[in-house]
Amino acid sequence: DSVLNTTHLLSESYSNATSEAILFAGNNSCVLSPDVTQGPYYVSGEYVRENIVEDEEGVELILDTQVIDMATCDPVPDAMIEIWHCNSTGVYSGIVASGNGDSSDITNINATFLRGLQATDAQGVAQFSTLFPGHYTSRANHIHVLAHFNGTIYPNGTYGGGYVSHVGQLFFDQDLITEVNLLSPYVENQIEIVENVDDRVVATEVINDADPFFEYVLLGDTVADGLFLWITMGVDTSASYSYSAASELTSDGGIELSSSTST
Repeated sequence: DSVLNTTHLLSESYSNATSEAILFAGNNSCVLSPDVTQGPYYVSGEYVRENIVEDEEGVELILDTQVIDMATCDPVPDAMIEIWHCNSTGVYSGIVASGNGDSSDITNINATFLRGLQATDAQGVAQFSTLFPGHYTSRANHIHVLAHFNGTIYPNGTYGGGYVSHVGQLFFDQDLITEVNLLSPYVENQIEIVENVDDRVVATEVINDADPFFEYVLLGDTVADGLFLWITMGVDTSASYSYSAASELTSDGGIELSSSTST
């Protein structure tokens, strides 16, 4: 209740130009972020890139994700952070499956929107430009995240190999979601809304003082003008978690690897 009833909107005039030392100075706790399901729509072999929007429409987001080593409570440089999420109407790229938009559109297997990876800097921070995610059946709005280590960036700009030390999902204040849902194209999403309080992954992550919700500020006068958000993830860098992909991005396009039916 304490996390769900906490507003993560700050009054400071922060932006993506704000020093990371200032931005994350308030993070004086060293809490391990719970590891949860990766979800059914993970696609391996995606591009290392900061901007993952492509041609999608919605509320612009700039995200700063910081990784903290739980053994030392120090920032972790050179971690490869991967994020992915659905678009404003609840559709994931790279997946053709019932419940993921128009399942007859087989071209979506080759799509890469709203997916990408970035390496953390000396302060353990990876920054992304993306859009506020919509929602889909049985889930509150969220962003998926993996923390990769010791992988390879291939000549075509994609990433593979190595191991994963964190599998998580990141969330947004409910009143912020409500504001965004009034805007186009989110208002066109006819899927039933599930609030944070009823989301099973939120319930799993909000334990042991963990807070999987983004802190944020408005980049303009209203939510429609865009948001700057940031969050810290405590990671056991010695851990190695198994994970599986529903599809893989290859030089010939997307290839389905397994059935994608759950959430």
